[in-house]
Amino acid sequence: MSQSAMRAIIQHEANLPNLPSASGIEVVGEVAYIVGDDSPYLYQLNAASLAAGERTTLFETAHFSTGRIPKHLKLDLECLTALTTATGEAGLLLLGSGATTAREQGFWVTLPNGPGSAATVYPVALSGLYAALRQHLPAGITLNLEAVAATPTELIVFQRTVGTAAGNLAFRLPLHQTLQYLQHQTPQVPAIRTQFYQLPTIEGKPAGFSGATWFADQLFITASVEDTQDAVLDGAVLGSLVGIIDLSKTSDRAVPVALARLELPTGQAYRGKVESIAVRRQLSARSYELLLVTDDDQGGSTAVTAILAL
Repeated sequence: MSQSAMRAIIQHEANLPNLPSASGIEVVGEVAYIVGDDSPYLYQLNAASLAAGERTTLFETAHFSTGRIPKHLKLDLECLTALTTATGEAGLLLLGSGATTAREQGFWVTLPNGPGSAATVYPVALSGLYAALRQHLPAGITLNLEAVAATPTELIVFQRTVGTAAGNLAFRLPLHQTLQYLQHQTPQVPAIRTQFYQLPTIEGKPAGFSGATWFADQLFITASVEDTQDAVLDGAVLGSLVGIIDLSKTSDRAVPVALARLELPTGQAYRGKVESIAVRRQLSARSYELLLVTDDDQGGSTAVTAILAL
């Protein structure tokens, strides 16, 4: 799968008013669930029309009066995935980035299972798990989790390391054992496997993971390029890429990943910062309709539909 053979062409981009700093998206049935990294809410959109729906309060805060929680206080909820527990409970797992102590918080949100039922939010403390993840990072690299995806057996969490290609990796954890640990059903920290990846560059700057989702037995990912060396401070966005990671390819070295740079219908490179990915539908054996969310680092968010042709 060569990078030149793949194309990712944007079809439409829509502003998402009153939804700041979109950082994660998952589509469950007809609903697109979106989280913002400086917002206390879980938002719902109609996955087809993108019409705004309900929102669920994840946590109470007195710091959202301006429409964005200040950077030094925000939980930085960057990771969102839909999954089903071993007991059959369907829900959404949200994880903070872990880049600061305040960002070691997550949530488990059960999904409504019928008319009249409502989502229920449970806080999840992540400090123990994140301490274990840090033991697997290269020296000098700050934990900065940007994406998570659940396969039927694994929870795959993606580290984004800005300014260097050395720290782009996926933590692979056994799904149900990890959930048991997070829900205090076992004191045993789950086994952690790591795989480093070599992502493409844009203008000489290395891409970093930004989003992931599991669809039709494949792991779809997004990556973006920022001109910054800091895990907390933002930089100029140079572009975004999408593609698929083959989980069967493992190595002691970084595995190269072929990705397609997002482009406009005119062929011009798209320079928005894609933060997360969901797949709306498979169009053919080798093409998919994607639903992406972006963040302009000023609080603005958009939803982007794109066609990925492999």
